[in-house]
Amino acid sequence: MSVDNPSLEAILPKGVKDFLPIKAAKIEFLQNTLLAIFSRWGCRPIVPPSLEYLEVLERGLGSGLRDKTFRFDDRQSGKLVAFTPDITPQVARIVATRMKDVPLPLRLCYCGRVLRHTEQQVGKDREIFQAGVEMIGLESPEADAEMIAMAVECLKALGAVEFTIDVGQVEFFRGVMADQRLPAPLAAELRGAIARKDSSGLKTLLETAPLDDRAREEILALPRLFGGREVLDKAAHVVTNDRSRRALDNLVTVLDILTVYGVEEHVTFDLGELRGLDYHTGLTFQGFLSGIGRAVCLGGRYDNLTARYGYPAPATGFAFNLLNLLFALDHELDAVAAYQTDVLIFQSGSNKQCAQQLARALRAKGYSAARDIIPRGLDESISYAQKMNFRFILCAGENREELQLINLADQSRRTLAYQEILAEDFAL
Repeated sequence: MSVDNPSLEAILPKGVKDFLPIKAAKIEFLQNTLLAIFSRWGCRPIVPPSLEYLEVLERGLGSGLRDKTFRFDDRQSGKLVAFTPDITPQVARIVATRMKDVPLPLRLCYCGRVLRHTEQQVGKDREIFQAGVEMIGLESPEADAEMIAMAVECLKALGAVEFTIDVGQVEFFRGVMADQRLPAPLAAELRGAIARKDSSGLKTLLETAPLDDRAREEILALPRLFGGREVLDKAAHVVTNDRSRRALDNLVTVLDILTVYGVEEHVTFDLGELRGLDYHTGLTFQGFLSGIGRAVCLGGRYDNLTARYGYPAPATGFAFNLLNLLFALDHELDAVAAYQTDVLIFQSGSNKQCAQQLARALRAKGYSAARDIIPRGLDESISYAQKMNFRFILCAGENREELQLINLADQSRRTLAYQEILAEDFAL
């Protein structure tokens, strides 16, 4: 069947993509760079499965992700199984059931794909590439600061220049709302207005709410509590409850540690950020690159998650969305992640042993090498090599006579003896 057949225009389901060599090389670069940094911070890799029993997986999912889970019948067990929509709950299950005898803290990292249902009209990715870190067993502000500092280091290593880590604290909001006896529908509307930073809509909702003036003042301040360190001082003058004040103290301590790490310039605070309110238990954060409206990483504290699998332990972590990173850094990655093969070996004549031996020798030295097996002239091979991102063409004859190395970047040529390539000190 022809690939031009109109019936193949929608060959993939919505929300998933093919990644051709150049994009795939960039994704591989993102993965390798992030995993290398995770390793430098003492994190050990873990590989969860793609499938889980639904009833087990759902213990660790918030209501938002539970509704986005792909599920189906398993013929072998007769149970419902699911593709995980997020890796963090899987790590929590593994720690609680397989690693509970391992000394704490645990610093674990992973890289994998998840699947999520999305609204059809939104056009979002249903297949998400994640790379992240989970730290189990530490409840100190230093652990939260370590997650943020690691995320900043990752973004710098990937070539990001202008970016921010927006930090929130769900306990601050819970402290403000804890003593307010509001009808559930009104409380949900208030949360929505705060999340949208809709101050006028929030004010309208509060006009008829059964609240005292002090409570109204605290709630009205939430969408405006966004910015630098000064936001923490401003918030301290707004709230009076102990729970919110403890949340502010936590953020002050985290910021002091981040100053020691030298990353405070990238940190902003958003005390009206309500993401993960049913999942997180303290500090939360999101990473944003300049000009990109989608977060490239999400993180925060989730002290109750492993307890859902029978093993209470404090925890914090974060995950990068690699496709959002790819979208945000596509041009920056051109210089560092373009996939290239070192050498295309061209040999005329019918006896190809010389070319095959040269390819073997180059690979043994750590170079990537391929022989141009299709019979064609040198000019055609050069054209092919340029289109396929080879760095050099090595031209050989049948009888190991002099070789010619052509640099495809500048078309310069270098004459070599066969034995030179076999020598230990040979370098392209």
